[in-house]
Amino acid sequence: MRLDYSPFFRSTVGFDRLLDLLDSADTVQGYPPYNIERSDENNYRVTVAVAGFGEKDINIEVADGVLTVTGKRDSAAASTYLHQGIAGRAFERKFQLAEHVEVKGAKLENGLLHVDLERVVPEAKKPRRITINAPELKTIDGGAKAA
Repeated sequence: MRLDYSPFFRSTVGFDRLLDLLDSADTVQGYPPYNIERSDENNYRVTVAVAGFGEKDINIEVADGVLTVTGKRDSAAASTYLHQGIAGRAFERKFQLAEHVEVKGAKLENGLLHVDLERVVPEAKKPRRITINAPELKTIDGGAKAA
């Protein structure tokens, strides 16, 4: 189902990139399947099912806050199959990373590619507690005396 975001374009300024992301989310293909896990508040793992691909067939890169995982098998090693149920077609999967999220590493095991991510917030951006040290209030005695 396609949604019409044009009313938002007319009434917002500077949100065009966000609306483009929403629009492109409708057209995402399902190959290869993936999971996004959150292990704690600042650590994440993207797991992509890449059965049939080796380390030399997979490329991982980060540019402008986008994690891109691509895979292309060497066509020279093509065999004659009686039945081919394991998809070996080339793919490209992109993940938009939030601000301050960095790739910490990747590993391939049992046909699954695991990409570990960590959110590293700079000290200047972390919330900090401000203590209130107000000076003591002094009372001013008026010159009026009680009658």
